[in-house]
This record gives sequence, structure tokens and C-alpha cells, in this order.
Amino acid sequence: MKAHISEVFSSIQGEGTLIGRRQIFVRFSGCNLKCNYCDTSKNQDPLYGEEISVDELFERVNEIITPDFHSISFTGGEPLLHADFIREFLEKHNFKALIETNGSLPKELAKIVDLIDYASVDIKLPEHEASSNWDDLFGCELESIKILRDEGINTYSKVVVMPSTKVDLVGYIASRIAREVPDTSNLSMVIQPVSPLGLWADEERKLFRISEKAGEYLDVLVIPQVHKLLKVR
Repeated sequence: MKAHISEVFSSIQGEGTLIGRRQIFVRFSGCNLKCNYCDTSKNQDPLYGEEISVDELFERVNEIITPDFHSISFTGGEPLLHADFIREFLEKHNFKALIETNGSLPKELAKIVDLIDYASVDIKLPEHEASSNWDDLFGCELESIKILRDEGINTYSKVVVMPSTKVDLVGYIASRIAREVPDTSNLSMVIQPVSPLGLWADEERKLFRISEKAGEYLDVLVIPQVHKLLKVR
């Protein structure tokens, strides 16, 4: 089996609850959404990058493993467009793995949930992605979180916020997760201020308000994209 992959590289995880961990990033091509803050827009093209096999990917990963290696991050694009490829890879090669997904493809997620260790579900806001029905999209994201939690996967939800983001909307999302996911005791919500951080020069108090509102329902962390602050990929 083959998949289009734009890059395979080793770096420091700059987002979410695995921040600071040394990972090997496998960036798949193709995405089913078009978010206006996307910083890997070339990867929306399903044919971008190089088509490689499972065994070729293993060779590339194996070449760049370092002593501080923690896990593989399957990212994109949308990696769940390649769920069958990921399953074959992880069945053949026993790596700890993080899936970074927009959560819109719960049936594809179900194909690999028994093989992954960590998951980041990037919950979109209506202001992020205008081509989809937001209620339906959010419903799929909730279903993905339930699938992950049912399997006991270490999971966090992530919400990229902008200065224009409505505080009550983030609160609504957090309340729905708290109400509809059976166990949220270890389920954090990461509030990620959109880059560049200069956009927040006059809006830092809004981040506090967003965090406070979401914190009524879930454990909350506010974490910017640290890899951009470090100026690494």
C-alpha cells in the first residue's frame, strides 16, 4: 500500500499536551476541509509530495530516530484519509503514535483506534471552515472523541481561537463535550491562540475569558504554537 506524504522529519512537538516531546512527524497530503488559518495549505492537495510505501516510510523513520524519540505524529493534511495505510504501518511496526486529526471522519478513526496511543482532535469553529455544515462537523468531532475515549486513548481536544472568536461559542463546545462524552476526567481542552501572536497584542484578556468559560466544563490549557516560537518545523 502507498500514500502521498509531503515530508517525514524529526522535531519537537509544539502543540497540545505532548508539547516538548521529540517526535517524528509524518505529514500526509490531502485534506477534506479548508481552514482559513491553515499553515500547511499545500497539503490540501491529495497529490502533493511523494507516493511511498509502508516499508519505505519505515526506512525513513528509522533513519532519523534519535535517543530522545518519544513517538510518531501522523499529521497532515488530514491523516485519516489514509487510515488503511496507517493501520498497515502500525501493525507491522510497533511505534507509539499520535494522530492529529480534525475529527470529521469517525469511521476512518475507528479503523486504527486500537493501534494509537495519543490523539489530538482539532475542533473547528464556524469562522474556520465555511464549506461544511458546522453542526454536522461538530457532531462528527464529538463522535470521534467518544470513539477514542471508549478505547481509553490519551486524548485532548484543541480549539484554535482568533481575536474574533466568541467566548460563549467555546463555552458551548466545552459544555457539549462535557455532557456527551461519558468520561471527561482526563480529557483536556487546549486553547491555541492563532499565530502570529502579534494578533493578540490588544486582546490578551480575551484569552483569559475564553479559558474561564471553557474551564466551567473541562480541564483547560492555553498553549500557543511553541515550535514557531522556537523557529523550528
